[in-house]
Amino acid sequence: MSFRTHLESVVNQVDGALACSVMGFDGISVETFQKDEAVEDLDLSGAWVEYANLLTQLKNAAEALKTGAVTEVSINSEKVLTIMRLVSPEYFLVLALSAEGNYGKGRYVLRVTAPKVRAEL
Repeated sequence: MSFRTHLESVVNQVDGALACSVMGFDGISVETFQKDEAVEDLDLSGAWVEYANLLTQLKNAAEALKTGAVTEVSINSEKVLTIMRLVSPEYFLVLALSAEGNYGKGRYVLRVTAPKVRAEL
């Protein structure tokens, strides 16, 4: 199964999902699937590059504080709910939802999908 198939499955399973991507911590997207009509006025790829940097800082802080590995981070803003789930030390999944999206289902689907994506890496 390809990355795109996994990402499309995530977006189609979660109410309010706008886009999903496999990202590297360098901010480069490996693959992305998005609902074109839903994200035309949002710069999700730009936001995700910035979030990759933030996620790197959070990983480093957790390591320095010896709190254990970061597994998931969410950033909830007025228009977009963003959930990031680590897949490996180099990659993570990121899911963008509309503000009314099903946040709990998004977390669940990313948790279930992450091992499948890891197997593809």
